[in-house]
Amino acid sequence: MIIYFIVFNYLPLYGLVLPFKDYKFSKGFFGSDWVGLDNFKFLLDNEQLNTAVINTVLYNFVFIFGGIFLSVTIALLLYEVSSRAVKVHQTLLYLPHYISWVVVAFAAKALLDMDYGLINKILVYFGAVPKQWYSVPEYWPGILIFSALWKSCGSDAVLYYAALMGTDKSLFEAAKMDGANKLQIIRYITIPSIKGIIIMMTILKIGKIFYGDFGLFYNLTLNSPLLYETTDVLDTYVYRALMTLGDVGLSSAVGFVQSVLGFILVIVTNLVVRRLDKDSALF
Repeated sequence: MIIYFIVFNYLPLYGLVLPFKDYKFSKGFFGSDWVGLDNFKFLLDNEQLNTAVINTVLYNFVFIFGGIFLSVTIALLLYEVSSRAVKVHQTLLYLPHYISWVVVAFAAKALLDMDYGLINKILVYFGAVPKQWYSVPEYWPGILIFSALWKSCGSDAVLYYAALMGTDKSLFEAAKMDGANKLQIIRYITIPSIKGIIIMMTILKIGKIFYGDFGLFYNLTLNSPLLYETTDVLDTYVYRALMTLGDVGLSSAVGFVQSVLGFILVIVTNLVVRRLDKDSALF
């Protein structure tokens, strides 16, 4: 394990000099010219990047808090199901986590294709006008949020359910004897018993708030330029900058900023949690 972290987490740290260089393949890693903060200045003046940053933060904000709400709700429902049925539900809930975004993109294409998509076929059948799903940006915030939550909520719910299984059952029995209803039990016993894992997951997810799920935003949208207004995030922007411009320094600068901001957010969020409730802090 130590060797793994050294090879994959520490040795690549020499790449942190790339954001400060005008990297040329002909000159190599160490021979490329230093440009100081020029790559970062270009980022600040790039309007398209600003759109990608706003989209990344807003989408992740919804993914984090909407995902936690749905995951905890599903976990609470699982807790009320018989132990035999839970195994079936856990399998079904965890299944989307293992489905590749490429497969999901093909399924979405079968539903949303302008000429052959199932949804447009249904619209035409009822006399409505078929929609150009891959040409109208306004349709995609809802599609992306639904897809992301569908893929992640099940696996997170299983994690919260596992935490619930460690709750002292005598607390629920005592609450019922005192006349507490379901909502009161959830509010005063169930939620507090998994508060620690909820806070830990929230802090870790906030640390990645400047990272977009590349598979989601690239594959599901088929990388359609017409949708960039509402679907372009930092990861897809970096990919295009690297593939179309071949600008390694600029792409590295974006990645560097993502890592630094993510680290700062984790520290700040943990400090806030530590100030409010010391026992719930991550460290």
